[in-house]
Amino acid sequence: MSVALPGYRIRPASAADAAVVARHRVAMFRDMGVLGRADGAALEAASRVSLARALADGAYKGWLVAHDGGIAAGGGLMLRALLPRPGYLDGGTEAYVLNVYTEPAHRRRGLARQVMDAIIAWCDAERVSRISLHASDDGRPLYEALGFAATNEMRRDTVSGAA
Repeated sequence: MSVALPGYRIRPASAADAAVVARHRVAMFRDMGVLGRADGAALEAASRVSLARALADGAYKGWLVAHDGGIAAGGGLMLRALLPRPGYLDGGTEAYVLNVYTEPAHRRRGLARQVMDAIIAWCDAERVSRISLHASDDGRPLYEALGFAATNEMRRDTVSGAA
């Protein structure tokens, strides 16, 4: 578990935070090199609408690190039911972690670890049986230190640019 830094406070995200989470989401994709400058505004607007709804109805659970009246970092998760599988005959629930992002001025202070510690603690309390995520190259060392391991997951995108 990480130690809280003076001046930083982690808190749950609410629907009122949809704009900052959407902004972080766009910045995260830009930092990973998968989003062009021209595509950011449309993705941010679409994300803001979806996140406001998902934060309000609980489909998205988020945590933010507040600092000096702003948000320095954040992350969240979405849940899905799992079918029974070896070792988990009741199926259980998977938390998919997404939108883990730290503002550049606040990096290398352990804020992403604080967000992940909060997410993992929530998952433990809720008896979530699996936590998964897609790691950027920069995030991989943190996730490995927290016990995450690479899997054999594959992906095929079937619709491009769907609205």
